[in-house]
Amino acid sequence: MAHKVMLVDDAAMMRLVISNFIAPLPEFEIVASAANGKAALEQLKKHPDVELILLDIEMPEMDGLEFLRHAKLRTRAKIVILSSVAVAGSPHAAKARELGADAIVTKPSGAVSMDLADKRGSQLVQTMKTLVQG
Repeated sequence: MAHKVMLVDDAAMMRLVISNFIAPLPEFEIVASAANGKAALEQLKKHPDVELILLDIEMPEMDGLEFLRHAKLRTRAKIVILSSVAVAGSPHAAKARELGADAIVTKPSGAVSMDLADKRGSQLVQTMKTLVQG
């Protein structure tokens, strides 16, 4: 049975890129997506069995860090920060870890990284597999 995944990114094109990347992977199924943290909290109510959340940081209304503060109280899902601003050693990465992010994968070329699969695909898949295997 496939692990249930939620995508949270304000860029519709980035959600599409990630969806197209994950769709052929039999071990994962995208069951929800949201354009900001506030919408993602609503999606968690509809999909309480989500096991993995791929989360951007920079979003309108409620950013990824604020979502993390709330989500860790509401779900046992593993949360992977997938953002261009959470590079290793950055304040964003440190704050995300402090708030309970389980892993961080940096988008390779900005907020909308069309080259995600080529440049970070294997890292993202390995991270996802590791987290859901516990």
